[in-house]
Amino acid sequence: MWDDAFPSFLIGLREGLEAGLIVSILVATLVRADARSRLPQVWTGVAAAVAMALSFGAVLTFTAANLSATAQESFGGTLSVVAVAFVTAMVFWMRRSARHLSGEIREKVTAALTMGAGMLVVTSFLAVGREGLETALFLWTTARAAGESTGPALGAGAGLVIAAGLCWGLYRRVLKINLTRFFTATGIVLIVIASGVLGYGLRDLQEGGALPGKTAFAVDLGAQVDAGSWYATLVQGVFNLTPTMTWLQVIAYAGYLAVVMTLFVRGVRAPRAPKEATTAGDSASQPAADPGPVPRRRPAWVVPAAVVAVPAALAGLIVAFSDGKPAGAQTVSVSETDCGKGFSAPQAGRRTFQMHNTGRKASEVYLINPSTNAVYGEIEGLAPGTTRDLVATVVGGDYAWRCVPTGGKAVTSAAVRVSGGGTGRAVRPLAEAELRPPLASYRSYVTGRLGTLTAQAAELSADIRAGDLAAARTDWLTAHRTYASLGAAYGTFADFDAKIDGRPAGLPGGVDDKDFTGFYRLEYGLWHGQSAARLAPYAQRLGSDIAGLRKAFPTQEFDPADLPLRCHEILENTLQFELTGGTDQGSGTNLATADANLAGTRELLGVLRPLIAARDPHLLGTVDADIARLQALLDAAHHGGSWTPVDRLDPDARARINGSTGQLLEDLAPVPDLLEVRKSA
Repeated sequence: MWDDAFPSFLIGLREGLEAGLIVSILVATLVRADARSRLPQVWTGVAAAVAMALSFGAVLTFTAANLSATAQESFGGTLSVVAVAFVTAMVFWMRRSARHLSGEIREKVTAALTMGAGMLVVTSFLAVGREGLETALFLWTTARAAGESTGPALGAGAGLVIAAGLCWGLYRRVLKINLTRFFTATGIVLIVIASGVLGYGLRDLQEGGALPGKTAFAVDLGAQVDAGSWYATLVQGVFNLTPTMTWLQVIAYAGYLAVVMTLFVRGVRAPRAPKEATTAGDSASQPAADPGPVPRRRPAWVVPAAVVAVPAALAGLIVAFSDGKPAGAQTVSVSETDCGKGFSAPQAGRRTFQMHNTGRKASEVYLINPSTNAVYGEIEGLAPGTTRDLVATVVGGDYAWRCVPTGGKAVTSAAVRVSGGGTGRAVRPLAEAELRPPLASYRSYVTGRLGTLTAQAAELSADIRAGDLAAARTDWLTAHRTYASLGAAYGTFADFDAKIDGRPAGLPGGVDDKDFTGFYRLEYGLWHGQSAARLAPYAQRLGSDIAGLRKAFPTQEFDPADLPLRCHEILENTLQFELTGGTDQGSGTNLATADANLAGTRELLGVLRPLIAARDPHLLGTVDADIARLQALLDAAHHGGSWTPVDRLDPDARARINGSTGQLLEDLAPVPDLLEVRKSA
C-alpha cells in the first residue's frame, strides 16, 4: 500500500501547498484589514473549487470518462495562465493598499478593499480549482493503475493535511507582523509563486501541443536532482521550479518575475500622494443624501450552497446518462476457466478494452497473436472483482486473449480476425528458460573477474604493507575498476557489496565510522595522507572480503530476470553517482569507474544480444553507436595513467558526457520490457 500511497502523498503535498499559500495570504489580508465580513467570499470560491474537483473525480470514477493526455495538459495550462492573471491583479491591489497605509490604517485598508466580491471568489476558486482538478486526475489515474483506491487516497489525504498545516503556520505568522511589511512581503511571495505557475502552465500547454518547443530544454538537471525527493517536491510545490524546464518556461518565468517585481517594488517605494483635507465645515455644508429604500439582502447561505450544488448536479447528470465506459470500449471478462468472454473483432486503431475479473484468483491478462504468441498489451495482477483498462493499438491480423490465473493454467480465448492494414508493436514473449544460457555465460564472466580481483587485492595489500603508497594508489584504481565492471551482479553479492564497495553516506561517524571499509575507505586514506600502518588492516580486510565473495558466489542466487534490468541500472547508477562526483573520496577517478561501468554494460549486452536481436533488430545498432560515442568521450578524459576529475571537466565536455549517458540510458530503456519473462507463451 505504501508504494501506492507515496506518489499520491507527494502530489497532495505539492498541490495543497500551491493552492493553500494563495488562500492563506488572502485570508490573512482580510483579517488584518478588519474585513472578516469578506471571508465568506474567499471560502465560497474554495468551496466551489473543492466541489468541482470532487465532482470531476466522481465523473472519472463512475463513467471512466477519458480525457486525452493532450487535453488534460491543455486544460490545466489554460487554467494556470488565467490564475496568474487574477493573482497578478490581487498583487497590485495589495501594492496600492501598502502605499496608502498611515495612522488611520484600518479605515484606509477597509476603503481599499473595494475589489468586488467576484474578484475574491474567482481568485480563491482558481487557486484551488486548478490544483483540485490535477489532484483528481492524478488520484484517478493512480487508483486505476494500482487496482485499488485506499493507498492513493490515504497518501493524498496525508499530503493535503501536512500542506494545510504549513499554510496555517504561514497564516498565524502573518497576523503578527507589521501590516505594511505584510503587504510588501506577501506581494513579493505571490509574484514568485505566480511566475512559477505561469511557467508550469506554459509547460502544460506545450505538452498539450498548443505551444511549440516542448523538447527545447534550457535547464536539464534530471541527472543531478531526484525529482521525487522531498526537497524537490517542496521546491516544486512552492515555486513550481522543476529539474527540467524548457526555454519558454524559463523566459516566461524570468520575464514575468523581472517585469512584475520591478513594477511592484517601484510602486511600494513611490511617495504617498498627499491626502486632501476635509474640514468640518465642508462636511456640514453638504446636504445629507437620501439613502433611499434599503435593498433586500439574500440569505448568506445561498451562494455557497449554489456553487457546491451546481457542479454536483452536473456530475450526477453526466454519471446518470453515461454508459460507464470510454467510447468504443469493449468489456471483456476473464476468470480461471473462461478468458475473453465478450470479445469481438474490434476496428483497427488504438482501442481500449475494459478487463473485468469475474473469477476468484488474480490473473495475468495478455492480448496476443495466437499463432506467434506475440504480446500487444498486458495487465499484471488483475485482482478478483476489479476492472482495469488495457489500451492497445490494433492492426490487421489475428487476436486472442490469454489469461494466466495465479497458481493455475493458462486459458486462451477463441481468435478473432481484424481487417485492415497498419503496423502495431508486439513483443515476442520470453520464457525463463531462454535466459538461462545468457545467465550461465555471465556467471562464468563474473567468476573469472573475481579471480582476477582476488590477485589484484593481494597486490594492493602487499604495496601497503611495504609502505609503497604510490604503487598502492595505482593498484587501488586497477582493482576498483575490475570490481566496478561487475555491476550486473551487485544484487547477488548480498552483504559483500557493502563491505567491499560501501560509501560513508549514512554512517553515524562518516569516514571515521568503524563500518566504513573496502575500496572507498582505502581511497580516502590513500589520498588524504594516512599512513601505511593505519591502512594495512583495511587492505587486509578488503582482501578477505573479496576472497569470501569469490567462495560464496557459485552458490548465490542469481535471478535470470535481473539480467535485462541491469542493462539499464548499471548506467543509471553511473549517472547518479560517478558523473556527479558523489562517490569521490579524493582520487578524482570517477570517470575511470564510469568507464568500467560501461565495460560491464557492454559485457552484459553481449550475452543478451541474441535475445534482443530476435525482438528488436534495430535497437542494438542504436545502442552500439551510443556506447561508441560515450566511450570516445571517456577516452578523451584519460591521459596515460590519470583521469580528469569530474569537477575539472570543461563544462561542454561534462555536458556531452552527461548527455551521451542519458541518451544511452534512453535507448536501453526498452530492453527490460523486451526481455521480460511473460506467462503468455
